[in-house]
Amino acid sequence: MKLAVMNAVHDLPVLVARDEGFFKDEGLNIEFVTTPGMAQVTSSHEVQFDSVFERPLESVYNEGGIDQFRMCEWGIVKRAVEAEASGLRSRKIVALGASMSKFAIVVSADSNFYEPEMLKGKPIAVTPNNGSHFVALKMIEGFLGKEHVKVTNAGSMPQRIEALKKGEVAAVSLMEPWISVAEKEGLRILTEAHSTRAEAASDDLDGPTLAAIFRAQARACEVLAKDPTPYVHYFVNETGGRLEAKDFRHQRLLHAPPQPYTRERWDDTYNWTVGWDMTMPDSSFEKIVDNRAFE
Repeated sequence: MKLAVMNAVHDLPVLVARDEGFFKDEGLNIEFVTTPGMAQVTSSHEVQFDSVFERPLESVYNEGGIDQFRMCEWGIVKRAVEAEASGLRSRKIVALGASMSKFAIVVSADSNFYEPEMLKGKPIAVTPNNGSHFVALKMIEGFLGKEHVKVTNAGSMPQRIEALKKGEVAAVSLMEPWISVAEKEGLRILTEAHSTRAEAASDDLDGPTLAAIFRAQARACEVLAKDPTPYVHYFVNETGGRLEAKDFRHQRLLHAPPQPYTRERWDDTYNWTVGWDMTMPDSSFEKIVDNRAFE
């Protein structure tokens, strides 16, 4: 089977389970497929933003090159719903994931923005229809009405930091390691929040196989809870030299064993996503969610 690996902030339990041999302990023979992510300094600005299914991970998945992956919960909901409606390769939500990735809304140090309310009508740079977009909306909606929230695209994480420094945007939505980079480079954090991943899989992976994958990730979460510092090099490497291990705020890392994706969770997440007009209505828990790993 083939598992996707993208940004460390989302995939660290998978990386640790691989490095520590936990997948092999479960008798799994896994090929790890690395795809570009917006946290990586080498990621191109030329990502196809109009259609999520033309982006690297989704393209590889649709062609059968990946069997299982994880990303932000709302992003998985959007992709699973719209793939099902479009007749693309099926992907089901098979678990609430192990990584509670940290995101932050960041402004320049000399800006006049001191609280989220001050971003009323001001452009916040995000990756459209990815975690930094969804979580930015989650963080800002408690302070501003929808009509006053303005998001825009300024490229990858390092590219949007440069746009912020040039004054091209008022604020940027970042995840680790770029929150730590922003702090090191003197930028100001307005607000931050954790955001859970969702796990998606093709119909080719049966319940026992997924259960074994999740047991390996659960063991990795135990390791990370004791001491994540041996693995911060994954984050440091994504910055291309802008961060040293001592500068990375590993205290932001939070992980827990994968869990069943409940109907209540589906209802809350799906209805919120539809409410922001970020996916199509009229889908259902029965169509999109399959907790076969926990049966």
